[in-house]
Amino acid sequence: MIEFKLNGDFIPMIQLLKAAGLVPTGGEAQIAVTEGEVSYNGQVDYRKRLKVKRGDLVEFRGNKIMVI
Repeated sequence: MIEFKLNGDFIPMIQLLKAAGLVPTGGEAQIAVTEGEVSYNGQVDYRKRLKVKRGDLVEFRGNKIMVI
């Protein structure tokens, strides 16, 4: 599990995937989200600009990101 330390109130979903090193570009992150490859707190979510906050769990291609 990846623990991502959040600076500020939130981070957009596509920026989180890139910042966590799971995708090389924001464009690839957008494609992954729109194709339903990302799970947010246990449910598939298609919102690219979803505001991910502390305590949220994001899953992507077998990786889990806990936002702290």
